[in-house]
Amino acid sequence: MTDYFRPLAQTGDARPSDAISLAGTSCWFTHVEHLNRSSAARIMPAQDAPQAWRERVSQVRPPIAGLDFSQPVIMGILNVTPDSFSDGGRFNTASQALRMAKDMVQNGAHLLDIGGESTRPGALEVPYEAEIARTVPVIEAIRRELDVPLSIDTRKARVAHAAVEAGANIVNDVSGFKFDPDLGPFCATTSAPVCLMHAQGLPETMQDAPEYDDVLLDVYDFLEQQIDLALGFGLRREQIIVDPGLGFGKTQVHNLKLIRGLSLFHGLGCAVLLGASRKGFIRDIGQAPKPDARAPGSIAVALAAAAQGVQVLRVHDVEETRQALALWQASTTGVGS
Repeated sequence: MTDYFRPLAQTGDARPSDAISLAGTSCWFTHVEHLNRSSAARIMPAQDAPQAWRERVSQVRPPIAGLDFSQPVIMGILNVTPDSFSDGGRFNTASQALRMAKDMVQNGAHLLDIGGESTRPGALEVPYEAEIARTVPVIEAIRRELDVPLSIDTRKARVAHAAVEAGANIVNDVSGFKFDPDLGPFCATTSAPVCLMHAQGLPETMQDAPEYDDVLLDVYDFLEQQIDLALGFGLRREQIIVDPGLGFGKTQVHNLKLIRGLSLFHGLGCAVLLGASRKGFIRDIGQAPKPDARAPGSIAVALAAAAQGVQVLRVHDVEETRQALALWQASTTGVGS
């Protein structure tokens, strides 16, 4: 039976001598939650966890596209689609998207994620030609005027190829290399860093009735399997970011269990990304029907993620998230105070 270890992350200067650094972040831990599928969870000293695991979870995550993962990275969401759940239709032209990109970078975004296909629950697949037509002019316009890392949010190798040629640095695949068999080999051939996300099912039907034996461990196993696949293609572990995929084939209960257990994913040896911004569970728990009124709930989840060492936060509300992180860091670690 596989054993899993979740670091019980802490922050602050009162750090015991046996504390282990968490993936090069300001977080550290002295104890872990020991999990497996056949017995109840238990707390144990971190030093009793396997040495190989301790070495992997404590390693500094090397930069990707120049991004420093020792502090939380803000990924600004730039959807150039007519039907995304929160901002569909607002940035359909390259000039509109460029203005938004400039605003996000000025307000603190370290990375911009550009998507031409909505993957909200119920969304239908977009032909790759349309996706390219939406995203490439935007990438080219941003690349001409801004020196900022860009990721292309796509499941398709042809879209990724066009986007990387236009200047995108990272491929962000919500299917985790499950949708297009050509995407993984393309990323390996071009040495394009990737974000591998977990999703159960396709957007059209993923929220119909998602089920898991244990959502935290099932998502971990999936990501471990897809990392191994990526390594087999020729990618290196330090080129990979992982994302548990909140809202992609998950109920509110699933989402909350993943948030509480986020530090588990550091055991994969990759930087961890979380995309919670404005999602449906924030609407429901926060009683905020309108997507653009969900910044407070989105920021609350972002801070919970940062407290578990999550390196990348994918957000709509860049300026508000930057301010919240600055205050969180100053009050917990002294950074920026």
